[in-house]
Amino acid sequence: MLNIRTVVLGVDDVPRAIEFWTRALGYVPRPGEVRDDWAVLEPADGGGGIALALDLSESPVQEHPRIHIDLYARDTADQAAEVERLIALGAGRVDWDLYPEDPDFVVLADPDGNRFCVIDPTH
Repeated sequence: MLNIRTVVLGVDDVPRAIEFWTRALGYVPRPGEVRDDWAVLEPADGGGGIALALDLSESPVQEHPRIHIDLYARDTADQAAEVERLIALGAGRVDWDLYPEDPDFVVLADPDGNRFCVIDPTH
């Protein structure tokens, strides 16, 4: 049986992406897995979980990517606080033209333009 252990994001600037994603997720670089063109980040508690790899890429960011990351907040208030925290870290709001009428998610982009969503599971 296969399982997902790592999600890989293409980025323009690996050090900048490390700075953003370690602060956004509380992850740490995996020892021996940080180079100018590649890095692997993992949960700081060492308890496993999905790792995030950052791969230097020259591909342009897709306006409507076929794959993205969903980050789950605890509730509506936590979602709003997390969105503001992530923006303060360097994320940007995305003027998402595909929002449904009453969305449970907010679309943001990391400093490299990769889209991700912050979800309110209580919505």
